[in-house]
Amino acid sequence: MKSIYHYVDNGAGWDMALKQIYCEKKTLKKKPPLLIVPGYGMNAYIFGYHPNGKSLEQYLAERGFEVWSVNLRGQEPSRNTGGSRMHTMQDVALNDLPVAVDYVLNNTRTNNNKVSLMGCSLGGSMVLAYAALRKNAPIGAILSLGSPLRWVDIHPALKIAFSSPELVGLISIKRTRTLARLTLPFLAKIPGLLQLYMHPENIDMSKAAEFIKTVEDPNRLLNREIGYWIKKRDLILEGLNVTEEFRGNKTPFLCVIANADGIVPQATAVFPYEISGAERKDIINVGDKNVKFAHADLYLNNHAQEMFFAPMVKWLKEL
Repeated sequence: MKSIYHYVDNGAGWDMALKQIYCEKKTLKKKPPLLIVPGYGMNAYIFGYHPNGKSLEQYLAERGFEVWSVNLRGQEPSRNTGGSRMHTMQDVALNDLPVAVDYVLNNTRTNNNKVSLMGCSLGGSMVLAYAALRKNAPIGAILSLGSPLRWVDIHPALKIAFSSPELVGLISIKRTRTLARLTLPFLAKIPGLLQLYMHPENIDMSKAAEFIKTVEDPNRLLNREIGYWIKKRDLILEGLNVTEEFRGNKTPFLCVIANADGIVPQATAVFPYEISGAERKDIINVGDKNVKFAHADLYLNNHAQEMFFAPMVKWLKEL
């Protein structure tokens, strides 16, 4: 298995870091390369790490896919070459993401002119916005992992946290990774406290110091945008309602839902699937009554490989 690291200038003062991983003898040249887009307050590190098994990237590469992950502006190890650390969702969805897609297409080892996009949480929302507002984007498939588009349902804790968009837009939070490293082992011992985001009983928490490397400081401008988005229910970019622009989109679509997600409730996570116009669209509801999956469990849960990775690969190979 080979891993190659790349840097690409986003034209706005950042060299974005991309990782390419593949198995040379197994790569399915006719399948589009797969680009993974991380969510909010995180970088792409978690896609290449699992506490007790194959990571998401390794699992996909071993099954023949050329896998890429991108760290957008402000996400380590992307490099600041003079750009601002404050950015908007429009900057990410309509500048950084198209730059990354073009780079992948120009450097892929596959024989394909499209990229499949796997967006995680807010990263999936940015993928949906890109597909909605750039109608001719070279997208082979969209995989939405717990990604909001219209806030059909909102968890009460999230609603309270973003109840004042202007206030959250003023608060600067730093050293989040250090805080997570210090507090996560203790929080995991309090039943129910972390279950909005992860289920510690199904994750090897002794490896917490390793997997929290994916944590990034939040961006106060994005916090403000998210607050207004939650209030309005729909995301507005370039003066357009992204929900209505995505409605009827024909790109093959896979909606992945964590069955106990406390960040993005199921009604919100499934909404993009409902308005997709793709002939091939499917839902994977990850978890069961015995094994609960929340937002971060998709990548860290002890059962992630059989309950999430395997059915996702099956879907990709059937396209």
